[in-house]
Amino acid sequence: MKPMIVFVGLVLFCNQCLVADDFTPDRVVTYKTIGDVELKLHVFEPDGHQTSDKAPAIVFFFGGGWTGGDPKQFFQQARTLADDGMVAFSADYRVKSRNKTTPFESVKDAKSAVRWIRGHAAELGIDPEKIVASGGSAGGHIAACTGVIQGEEEAGEDLTVSSRPNAMILFNPVLDTTAKGYGLSKVGETRQTDISPCHHVKPGIVPTLLLHGTADTTVPFENAERFARLMEAAGNRCQLEAFEDQNHGFFNSPFFRPKTKDIRVYKQVMQKSRAFLISLGYLDDSASSKSK
Repeated sequence: MKPMIVFVGLVLFCNQCLVADDFTPDRVVTYKTIGDVELKLHVFEPDGHQTSDKAPAIVFFFGGGWTGGDPKQFFQQARTLADDGMVAFSADYRVKSRNKTTPFESVKDAKSAVRWIRGHAAELGIDPEKIVASGGSAGGHIAACTGVIQGEEEAGEDLTVSSRPNAMILFNPVLDTTAKGYGLSKVGETRQTDISPCHHVKPGIVPTLLLHGTADTTVPFENAERFARLMEAAGNRCQLEAFEDQNHGFFNSPFFRPKTKDIRVYKQVMQKSRAFLISLGYLDDSASSKSK
């Protein structure tokens, strides 16, 4: 029996190595250069993807309080949705620790990323009218700003190419940057509502899926409830999925948080995200998913 035990252990170890390799981007491209800073998009494509295709796309923005963070946070989600038929991107953007910037520059970068993807749709093999902005925490905030906030565009870009996504999927996003939410000290008293999504809801905002943990002590669940209520009152589609007793980082993948033992919540997050994309016609209900 001892050789069998050793053999199983080796299989498990090798399998972990293979899983890690699975989440390596297919390629990395630069979407924006500011001074000597090059901002990258990590690209995940469906098998056999061609530039002649018109696949839906999704771009993820990592969390980290506009101060830090890593695009790897959404590598697993990106690969999963690429396996389902989307072209998925995990974006870098400027943050305080690396670039001495504020949330306002982070928002500009998110808008630049959406604009770049749309402007290069033909060579990327994507449908420019099926671009989803997504992200978690501060990354969810800047994703939300691409769909909600007017202005805050990077100077010198071609504004005839829209930076507005066609849908949004937001994980525990910052939706109120006043004292009632998160980030007041980072945006400043005089600009506390300038990039606060709750304060800019109006008719015509794109369909939104909002996934939020009820036990979040960083971004109050009330903010999510209020945003959804405001969206619906304005005639916009906003689907709020409450995750009972889940805290701020519940949406993270086992790839990004390898010590996670119970991945059921992560799988629920992906199932709800995928169902939303199917409802929009961005994914085929019969598409095969590896459920990574």
